[in-house]
Amino acid sequence: MTAPRIRPADEADRPDIEAIVREAYRGYIARMGKPPGPMLDDYAARIAARTAWVIEEDGGVAGLIVLLEKPDHLLLDNVAIAPERQGSGLGRRLLAFAESEARRRGHREIRLYTHETMTENQRLYRALGYEETGRGTEAGFARVFMRKSLAGD
Repeated sequence: MTAPRIRPADEADRPDIEAIVREAYRGYIARMGKPPGPMLDDYAARIAARTAWVIEEDGGVAGLIVLLEKPDHLLLDNVAIAPERQGSGLGRRLLAFAESEARRRGHREIRLYTHETMTENQRLYRALGYEETGRGTEAGFARVFMRKSLAGD
């Protein structure tokens, strides 16, 4: 078993990324009444813009994260782990990577949003030090907005 490795995604990873997103988010369609935003994303564009990273384990892509540069923070736009690898700590590794990347870029804050029906995600983010900053509809989705200050870390 090889140690997990995070690296920028490349075009060869796109089929794996799309499959992971499809499987990881499929269960939310019934809850939300429509496909979640990450299922609609253009991963070819994310890869070309160098905003997507993958985590590899045992020679295969096990998950991904999309990070978007904003003027005063880094936005964690999406994180997904292959369902058969969920619960193994890979998601937490990607979240730690996001925080490290935010610091490396000089940001003191990382932000994210999740759908209001994704309550298990909200619990995880709170456990990792994120706080809710508001709720609202954006891009047709009922979102919960969260942030984590990196200043005191």
